[in-house]
Amino acid sequence: MGARLNAFASPLAGKALKHFVAAGKVVEDSPLPAATQELVKIRASQINGCGFCTDMHTKDAAAAGETSLRINLIAVWREATVFTDAERAALELTEEGTRIADAAGGVPDDVWANAAKHYDEEQLMALVTLIAVINSFNRLNLMLTIPAGGYKPGQHM
Repeated sequence: MGARLNAFASPLAGKALKHFVAAGKVVEDSPLPAATQELVKIRASQINGCGFCTDMHTKDAAAAGETSLRINLIAVWREATVFTDAERAALELTEEGTRIADAAGGVPDDVWANAAKHYDEEQLMALVTLIAVINSFNRLNLMLTIPAGGYKPGQHM
């Protein structure tokens, strides 16, 4: 299976993706903890079924020192005891923000309030931005059928 289009060869994609990457860099440099950022990217990618992004972010998380136990339990975070309360709140917001079409009215107030207990306004804005950015990347990769498995840690940094 190959990609439907080569995004790296497209001048339009190059211009558009530059802005996606720049938004991701703003979040990367934010006060939102790096480990939380990777958990969010992995969970949204799992929900959306984006193999390329799941491959990329699990490998990047491992290269950054995340344990295989935590990486392997992200999909079942509700039952896992290896995540902090703050990380659990971020994962819950990620799920609700990724599945936003499933909830009339968007993210429930109780989910937002739980996240707000653990993150200040700047971190919340970073978290919301990250959820939006990773969902955009997931959708782009899925529509183009970008294959998974060949990513090397740090390849797109």
